[in-house]
Amino acid sequence: MTEAAVAGRRAAWRGGPEAEGAVLWRALDARRVLQLCLAVLWLLDGVLQYQGGMYAKAFPQMLAATAAGNPRWVAALITWDAGLVQHHLAAADTAFAAVQLLLGLGIAFRPTVKAALGASVAWSLAVWWFGEGLGGVLSGGASPLNGAPGAVILYALLAVLLWPADRGADAPFVAARAVGATTARALWAVLWLGLAYFALAPAGRAPQGVSGMIAGMESGEPGWEDGLLRGAAALTSGAGLAVSVVLAVALAVIAVGVCLPAPVARASLVLALAVAGMIWVFAEAFGTIMAGGATDPNSGPLLALLAVAYWPVSATAAEGGRA
Repeated sequence: MTEAAVAGRRAAWRGGPEAEGAVLWRALDARRVLQLCLAVLWLLDGVLQYQGGMYAKAFPQMLAATAAGNPRWVAALITWDAGLVQHHLAAADTAFAAVQLLLGLGIAFRPTVKAALGASVAWSLAVWWFGEGLGGVLSGGASPLNGAPGAVILYALLAVLLWPADRGADAPFVAARAVGATTARALWAVLWLGLAYFALAPAGRAPQGVSGMIAGMESGEPGWEDGLLRGAAALTSGAGLAVSVVLAVALAVIAVGVCLPAPVARASLVLALAVAGMIWVFAEAFGTIMAGGATDPNSGPLLALLAVAYWPVSATAAEGGRA
């Protein structure tokens, strides 16, 4: 234990519960808070995997459906996996849920955070292939409005960026602490420029492309969410090209924003949070959690969490986070 930590504990003891709470709050630096948010998402995934619908034939059928449009070498393994799950449905689903719960608990528990983050990367890559069909990026149907490049690959990216290591004393944002600012900005640019590219895919540019994606999420949603989706579908009806172009421009601005001075970077990150929120509410229907059958909250919350990880911090705040 460092001298600063010992002094902090002594001060907390002398100052009573309020001082102790202040010391504990300072101990939860920004990266640790984001790690805990990631842990909560993994725990949510595990809970969703225990839904009754996951133990029915609909689950392996959902897995098999992700093979459509993918290259043969991708589709063959997806189909094999779906068949295996179908023949051992109860055991497979229970195991999937348990793994995700353990990942969440492992990230939340400091002594196991590194092991859990490393395991989450491996698990995410496997699920990205076998459960999401590589997010549809090779099938021609990928769009930021339907969760591309796949929510689970964002878990892997967050695990890398939130790894508990420091490569320098001048990290301008939390995501730069583990991999360095240059690498972190490159990863951000690749992700958001990729989203901009997928926003211009033919499926979205068609006159009813965006409207159709939104309308396709209405089934099973509660009345108020169904009303939001119907309104959004009506608003974008016949305007697939215009919406796709506007969305692509916004995503491209977000992609380059973190490379600019802090005030501009903050503005672009606010835009990223707004776009992530709109996608989650109006295109992903809150991950269809309320409709049942969802295995995760989809990409919206993960994109928002990434944006927070890139929020510029002052030198004083950065130094405090490493204390």
